Amino acid sequence: MTGRPLALVVEDAADQATLLGRYLDREGFDVLIAPDAESAIAAFPDIHPVLAVVDLLLPGISGHTCARLVHEQFPDCFRVISSVLDPADYPEAEAALPKPFTGAALHRVVEGIAR
Repeated sequence: MTGRPLALVVEDAADQATLLGRYLDREGFDVLIAPDAESAIAAFPDIHPVLAVVDLLLPGISGHTCARLVHEQFPDCFRVISSVLDPADYPEAEAALPKPFTGAALHRVVEGIAR
């Protein structure tokens, strides 16, 4: 890692994860991509993300549970829920990023995060 703030991306779709990674890198974040909640949780002891983007439709442990666990482990982490589901069904978080998303939409979500 480079000393830049860390963004945790929990996304099982490789194309979406890559796109989020590129956008977040451009926004000034180091990015750790976890393809499922289990991988993200396994990384918890070694990371301290300031931002977490969590897809709701994950294999295994759900995105709802993953978002809750991120909040419990990292209470100051800015959580963003990203999903094709109706935003009305998203769990509580600091921001929503409905799919399909754009770089501009992600920029609006992360522009106020302390780095």
